[in-house]
Amino acid sequence: MRIEWWILLSAYVVGVGLLFLIPKNKIRLAVVAFLFKQVITFLFGLVVVELILIEYPVRLFPSINRTSFTFEYFFFPIVCAIFNVWYPNGRSALTQWGYYVGFSSILTILEVIMEKYTDLIKYVHWEWYYSWITLCLTFYLTRLFCRWFFKKGKLGPMKS
Repeated sequence: MRIEWWILLSAYVVGVGLLFLIPKNKIRLAVVAFLFKQVITFLFGLVVVELILIEYPVRLFPSINRTSFTFEYFFFPIVCAIFNVWYPNGRSALTQWGYYVGFSSILTILEVIMEKYTDLIKYVHWEWYYSWITLCLTFYLTRLFCRWFFKKGKLGPMKS
């Protein structure tokens, strides 16, 4: 089995493992964040591959979709759910900003390593900092959506 398939399998194992980091009282928040992130990555991911900015040579369901199902519809949304569940509410703006930077940087570093050493992703007209910016932006948009969705008076306050 090629290294790419081992990485894809590992992403599923790690993703499922991350689900155990979600406290029972925050499962609804995690589900909303997960689904909203999927919507964003579905739309943005399709635009990026259709404009041939990124290619995914090795991927699941190649005859159905040219995006990476594993990362865009499974792994990144799970990480986004974890991001929202453990978001540092009530902490300083610097801490909150660092949270965005940290999550986006780790994911970008992993993507750059995969781009350089595997056939899972190939940058055509893309740079690592585009990934970093889009990850930060999608984490921010998901956070805004979750705050709006769980606003007091709707389904109850979002507990930290």
